Amino acid sequence: MEVKSYQSQAESLLKEYILADPLVPYTSIVGSIFACKMVYDLAQLISAVHFKSYSSFSNIQRVEWSNRAISTVHAIFITAMSLYFVFWSDLFLDNQLASLITFRSSFLSTFTLGVSVGYFLADLGMIIWFYPALGGMEYVIHHLLSIAATACAMLTREAQFYTYMVLISETTTPGINLRWYLDKAGMKRSRAYLINGILMFLAWLVAEASNCFVIDQVKQCRTCVQILVFSVPVVLFIMNAVWFSKIVKGLVKTLAKQQ
Repeated sequence: MEVKSYQSQAESLLKEYILADPLVPYTSIVGSIFACKMVYDLAQLISAVHFKSYSSFSNIQRVEWSNRAISTVHAIFITAMSLYFVFWSDLFLDNQLASLITFRSSFLSTFTLGVSVGYFLADLGMIIWFYPALGGMEYVIHHLLSIAATACAMLTREAQFYTYMVLISETTTPGINLRWYLDKAGMKRSRAYLINGILMFLAWLVAEASNCFVIDQVKQCRTCVQILVFSVPVVLFIMNAVWFSKIVKGLVKTLAKQQ
């Protein structure tokens, strides 16, 4: 009986306080920051045991190794959730005429955006703390814009559909991180490195297609939130164009070496 009593009290606390509708954004942000810390520590622990080259890394290389583990986990999570909301969820279906698609949201969609905001805050903190080892000013600007746009969509419950369209571009992150891992592991001339470059190119095409769609919706903007959300794909488009040129150069060099 005591166990059931404690269980009911815990459920009541969870529903009425931690996951109460007004507190959902803040709960998800704080939980996401703690999750980032957990992934960072696990990456260090697992890497020290299973990767021989990890012990030869400098301190900053170990930090970046674990930092990329966090971004990879976040990218996989947010890409999966974005694809779900955009293509499979009933929330943003055209036949749902109860309200305009711009103003639709749910508990889960708001919570998921909070997870993303928490990640961007944690990653921005690491970038500033170790600046410029984990990224230059372009990364700071990218993260600040991402935080502002995602947080606005989360708090106002506006333009969440378009925000998820933009977040699909995170599909390129695992490939970028894997490329860095392969490079540090001494596998730059391997077939895996070449295949990774090709998959990154395909992922880039998907990401840019989604960004171009969102940019095309600028003419339908009606609120400051939408304008802010739409500014992110523009920045992503420019940054991805730079990364794309580097990917192509890397593919050409890899093919030349293998021939």
